[in-house]
Amino acid sequence: MTRPAFPFLSPVEPACPPGLLSRAQTLPPPRVAVVNAGAVNPMQGIREAAELGLAEPILIGDPAKIRAIADEIGWDLQDLRIEEAPMEAAAPRAAALARAGEADAIMKGQIHTSTFLKGLLPSAAGLRAPGARCGHIFHITAPGAERPLLLTDAALNVDPDIETRQACLAHAVALSRQLGTDRPRAAILSATEDPIASLPNSVEAVEIAAWAQTALPGADVAGPMALDLAFSRQAALDKGYDSPVAGDADILLTPNITTGNAVFKLMVLGMGCCAAGIVLGARVPILLTSRSQKAGARIATAALGAIAATAGSDATDALTGGGPLTAAGRDAGQDFGQNLARSARR
Repeated sequence: MTRPAFPFLSPVEPACPPGLLSRAQTLPPPRVAVVNAGAVNPMQGIREAAELGLAEPILIGDPAKIRAIADEIGWDLQDLRIEEAPMEAAAPRAAALARAGEADAIMKGQIHTSTFLKGLLPSAAGLRAPGARCGHIFHITAPGAERPLLLTDAALNVDPDIETRQACLAHAVALSRQLGTDRPRAAILSATEDPIASLPNSVEAVEIAAWAQTALPGADVAGPMALDLAFSRQAALDKGYDSPVAGDADILLTPNITTGNAVFKLMVLGMGCCAAGIVLGARVPILLTSRSQKAGARIATAALGAIAATAGSDATDALTGGGPLTAAGRDAGQDFGQNLARSARR
């Protein structure tokens, strides 16, 4: 007997939302350093970005491979900058260009994500201020829609502590405001809307929400919140959950990478959503692409990078209304969360 086709995959091809593209095209194209560019997929991606006015490419890798691929896809590299570097030195070379003010963003080419990030994020790479924490954000749009959902963190921080999640939230709020949302609404995800000691991330969500009242005055933040409450006003009404975030979230803060990765892939594969991935918190935005990424998502990633690159190194402080990890906000959240945890254990 023939098994029926798997019914949960969307036939919709992801498309870059026109509003994101047009917003990016009003800005000067950033200089984008592509790490290990000598393969068809990254070369096609950065070429598309350049032709749309979203990037001025800097191609890092083996010059012979880069030129061979360019000939294969019919791309004239005459006026483009090529930086020679073996694979293991390509990411550090991109970091050096960013430190020197010669690159405004860094894009992953034909290189494993772990190797790519290991060359960029250690303190020795010089892309992060002391104590600064980076976070990955997916900008996700449904087919035919313009309003984005920002999902963090689904690709970088595996099991983040509270301060890392606070930083991820601050980066997402900053990006949301830069994309045009005056007062972003963020849901701190858990499996329940009631904090319980047996589910630690639900208690941590209360702590983060209390911290955000002081640290992120330009946003509405609520949690813990199950996914149905973040997406559905009716679900919130049925459960008596009263929050401006309920059914209207602009941002989802996940408890760990497993949750974020599952939500992201379900929305892309099951709903046909377009997802653009970016790492914020470093000196320049870091654009994460993949070999399986469709053309629309590649364009969206480049557009998001062009927008984020205009913010500069002080984007999070400027756009959230305060530093992402202020001592007062952190202490207030910790006190509130610890008191709640003690009550839950009684």
